[in-house]
Amino acid sequence: QVQLVESGGGLVQPGGSLRLSCLASGFTFSISAMNWYRQAPGKEREWVAGITSIPGGYTSYADSVKGRFTISRDNARNTMYLQMKSLESEDTAVYYCHWPAGRYWGQGTQVTVSS
Repeated sequence: QVQLVESGGGLVQPGGSLRLSCLASGFTFSISAMNWYRQAPGKEREWVAGITSIPGGYTSYADSVKGRFTISRDNARNTMYLQMKSLESEDTAVYYCHWPAGRYWGQGTQVTVSS
């Protein structure tokens, strides 16, 4: 049974940082490319960042988060991360972990950036 469980969301002030985690199970995480998406209120879900399965992981980012967010993975822990810095109010959204090959999504974790 495939499961993707996000954690680490919360309320943070503008300029602050958060680290999201996605714990994967039920498939071979180490050979799977993975993504982070987000969905803000009233908006469509959008891709945030992606990481390949190769050692070290080739990464890519949406222009809106480039230079502020860092995606990474720990294959020994079956976990993907999203380190978010210099957060802005526009980053407020539910953040989702996504396994594209299996078309699975996590349940999401809420990130709210507000003073």
